[in-house]
Amino acid sequence: MFLFTSHHPDIVLLDLGLPDKDGVEVIRDIRSFSGTPILVISARDQEKEKIEALDAGADDYITKPFHMGELLARIRVAERKIRSMTQEGDATFVCDWLTVDYAKRRVTVDDLEVHLTQTEYRLLTLLIANKGRVLTHNYILRQIWGYDEVGDTRTVRVFMANLRRKIERDTTNPRFIFTEIGVGYRFADE
Repeated sequence: MFLFTSHHPDIVLLDLGLPDKDGVEVIRDIRSFSGTPILVISARDQEKEKIEALDAGADDYITKPFHMGELLARIRVAERKIRSMTQEGDATFVCDWLTVDYAKRRVTVDDLEVHLTQTEYRLLTLLIANKGRVLTHNYILRQIWGYDEVGDTRTVRVFMANLRRKIERDTTNPRFIFTEIGVGYRFADE
């Protein structure tokens, strides 16, 4: 569970045969706080086991052995679901004085349009998509700048400071973006 909460994956590929915990329990644990798509990959091919995993909250189930093309296709399906949920289900995000229109890529504060750089916009939408969750510096670096290794957290701090100046009324008493000292950042859970 620590790896999930510290890395915030976009999709979870889970084998049910884990050495220290049952995979179905892991699915239930993840579902208790996250809607991240879970694709089960398992040698267990009994209908009962598949139903149990899907009922626990898995989004899909693929039985070993499988072809890589099929796995990649199922991952693409999960990615499409994620995109459609964020683009259609939440076409506009509104919280107090902040409005984000995803379709128009437009951000307004107190009904006045605010110019965000592409990076600032991506940061804001990443934070909103994970509102209430702490995003680590490394997770943000990976998602926004594509770093695979530990990067320079000063970059994140500079961009967050700029973003706060543009959307917060009072940067010393933020409403939206909170710093989790030594860990990362969290967007208010409304």
